[in-house]
Amino acid sequence: MAPIGFRTDSHDADVAAIVARRHDNGGDFWATAEGRVYVGNPFSTIASLAMLHELGVPADHEAVQGGLELILDACRDDGRIRVAPKAPLYPCYTAEAARVLCRFGLADHPSVQRTMRYLLDSVHGTGGWRYNFTRFGRGPDTRYANPGATLYALDALRFGTEHRAGVVAIDHAVESLLDHWETREPLGPCHWGIGTQFLRVEYPFLRHNLFFYVNVLSFYARARSDPRFAAAVSALEAKLDEAGRLVVERPHPRLRGLAFCARGEPSALATARHGEIRRNLTA
Repeated sequence: MAPIGFRTDSHDADVAAIVARRHDNGGDFWATAEGRVYVGNPFSTIASLAMLHELGVPADHEAVQGGLELILDACRDDGRIRVAPKAPLYPCYTAEAARVLCRFGLADHPSVQRTMRYLLDSVHGTGGWRYNFTRFGRGPDTRYANPGATLYALDALRFGTEHRAGVVAIDHAVESLLDHWETREPLGPCHWGIGTQFLRVEYPFLRHNLFFYVNVLSFYARARSDPRFAAAVSALEAKLDEAGRLVVERPHPRLRGLAFCARGEPSALATARHGEIRRNLTA
């Protein structure tokens, strides 16, 4: 059974608004005519499907099904996912695509299983996932794995059985994110850091941020017992309003007009994800 979102009828307008943009990039299902599924964010194929899952749209919805098939068609035999015909095969792209497939219940699909194995086999020596990139030069900080890519990969891997089995590669990846909570310095080729913007509640889960960080790590026992994770949970829960609701502080600017993630407003769906965190903490 596919993991479900938390949709209520009040979100029908948001679903319709996202689906209405399915041709914006020149093809169908939020892709380009050439099949690029990672352009136009947050209205790319990958990001649009992630939002629709959050809104509780099922995998058999016609537009969702078409988008999922595009991503599956992009899966390679070696487990990597090519998000555009000539795109580099970065692990972050693969992980972002894989986590969407997993969220719609496709974790056991043979292509996704190959991707899971690829991720487990490609962990960087510093813990987590890294790709070669030179935008910020080749200083010592760029030699580390990317916290953002690591977060995406762990979000995919949590749908398998490995996250419950004490797999060394996963434990090292989780540890790298916990270490980053303490150092907070920009790391990896893309300089992912923990600063003011990271600590503002961002929803839905499209980018590296506190809420996404806590949600993903809450699925891993290695994190749940760690005081660094407890500190991150406390930082998130300090954002709850008097009614115990989570207020969205930093939605993606292009999502203005969507009610489920309205800036400065309590979000029922974000609050439900916080409830998921609390349930994981008692697992």
